[in-house]
Amino acid sequence: MDAARVDRWLWAIRVYKTRSAATTACRAGHVRVNGDKVKAAQQVRVGDELRIRIAGFDRILIVRQLLVKRVGAPIAALAYDDRTPEREPQAALGLRDRGAGRPTKRERRDIDKLRGRNDESFG
Repeated sequence: MDAARVDRWLWAIRVYKTRSAATTACRAGHVRVNGDKVKAAQQVRVGDELRIRIAGFDRILIVRQLLVKRVGAPIAALAYDDRTPEREPQAALGLRDRGAGRPTKRERRDIDKLRGRNDESFG
């Protein structure tokens, strides 16, 4: 086997939970092979570079092995080389649990500190 469908390969290496989700991502233009947007039936070969847009971030994968059947996670990890750059950690900006009520004065001051507001500008 020298080529495999891109949607089937993405499903087999566990990037998407279902093959239909992989097909939908291809149709939406979230999958690129060697820089070109592709349809679900596009063939991938060993050495191709895939850019997959998931949750607003790009994953960059290099095909090392072709798979058409879904395999276990340790075996699937051997089928690609992940070249995705590290993401910068993002701090939660004063999110409160739903139904927690109004913040106390101390909690409000802590939230303002997290958001970078100083006390002098409010009074």
